[in-house]
Amino acid sequence: MEAMLNDAISTINGYLWSYFIIFILIGAGLFFTMTTNFVQIRMIKEMIRLVINGAGSSTEKNHVSSFQAFCVSTASRVGVGNIAGIAIAVVLGGPGAIFWMWVIALIGAATGFIESTLAQIYKEPVAKGGFYGGPAYYIRYGLNNKALSVLFAILISITYGWIYNSVQANTLAASLQVFNFDVSYTGAVVAILLGIIIFGGISRVAKASEIIVPIMAVLYIATALFVVIMNITQFPHVIYTIISSAFEPVAAGGGLLGATVMNGIKRGLFSNEAGEGSVPNAAANAGVDPPLLQSRISVNHPVEQGLVQAFGVFLDTFIICTASAFIVLIVGDYSTTGLTGVALVQHNLEQQLGSWAPTAVAIFIVMFSFSSLIGNYYYGEINISHLTDKKFYLHLFRIGVIIMTFVGSIASLDLVWNLADLFMAFLVLTNISSIVRMGRTAGLALDDYIKQRKAGIETPVFNRSVLNHTYGIVWWGDGQTTDSSVPPTPVE
Repeated sequence: MEAMLNDAISTINGYLWSYFIIFILIGAGLFFTMTTNFVQIRMIKEMIRLVINGAGSSTEKNHVSSFQAFCVSTASRVGVGNIAGIAIAVVLGGPGAIFWMWVIALIGAATGFIESTLAQIYKEPVAKGGFYGGPAYYIRYGLNNKALSVLFAILISITYGWIYNSVQANTLAASLQVFNFDVSYTGAVVAILLGIIIFGGISRVAKASEIIVPIMAVLYIATALFVVIMNITQFPHVIYTIISSAFEPVAAGGGLLGATVMNGIKRGLFSNEAGEGSVPNAAANAGVDPPLLQSRISVNHPVEQGLVQAFGVFLDTFIICTASAFIVLIVGDYSTTGLTGVALVQHNLEQQLGSWAPTAVAIFIVMFSFSSLIGNYYYGEINISHLTDKKFYLHLFRIGVIIMTFVGSIASLDLVWNLADLFMAFLVLTNISSIVRMGRTAGLALDDYIKQRKAGIETPVFNRSVLNHTYGIVWWGDGQTTDSSVPPTPVE
């Protein structure tokens, strides 16, 4: 039964990704790159400045700082896709898959900027403090389409809270088998720990991410750099192999560029999530109420989070994913070992660093996966809250997250990854079709931000009056409200 289901989902994925998703993602990324005049490249210095300024900020109650929002989104981005997913992409698509992963990240950063800026513009204050927002919110209020917003909220809650968490739990449990831990016991322990955090609320999620993400990223990058330095003479050859292989026929998957492009883009998107509509949920939560408006943790302009989250795409793909690619390619036996995913990375590091390396990778996987479990849940909570304010349904969702974390630990690898690809496609279709129609709004906000910065204003302040319309925008400018019991009202 499981094999039949896996085959059916794989077939559907083949059609969706081959004929729709790849062209939609690349097309949207190029469109936003052109309409923003290459915002992801010309404003990278500003991105770094904003991330650095937000680090170390303190928060009150349920407020989330700009840096914490960055860490929560990175917690979701930086997971098994950065280790296991990259190894899978190389095995199935060859070294050239990494080149196409870079391409989708470069143009996808513009898409990430647009969606996160829109999330800030249409964010909604919460009575207990902080904000909720994301595609469900900007689709509902920016496009005035309630039905589509409900569909997206349901899709992302299932995809991240249940499906993606199954993928993370599966790889986490597999990595710990190096210690001969039974996957069912591992799944049970992870599910219990996750339950303790998610029942503590969003502020606990943000604080946990702020601690875990920087530590795991630095340690993993340091390990990968050490491997590169040890093999520095092979470094130019690895780069050459990645670029030259990107345009060679690959037998797997049949057809010129098929497997190479497909796996590079799919694994790249799973990792950096640009255009998928997930990161905007974290981006919208950054900010504080008016009494704290002058504190340095506030988001004074929607473009701030747009730029910060665009930088997150670069961090994820060009640094962390590329580090994994080097580990796999420097050893060079990815096509002969019969291994894939985390097992291949553990094998290669063992060849380079010794018998202790698989244990180190297992620890990295635990940190990466657990941070992603937290970030994925966070997206679900935001969207469940968009659907209903009844705590009963939120608690049901939380219980489902815990159950699926355990189920994912013992399920087959192929099935959980195929399910992830299927639901990823649905999210992309819904989100991209929406933000293409709303891109002009984010573009006007960007023009306003740049104008203020050129005028010498270090911290631009946004007012919704600079937009061509203010329908559904309840936070920026006059008439702000902090009472979430009052639904957003059209403001003309």
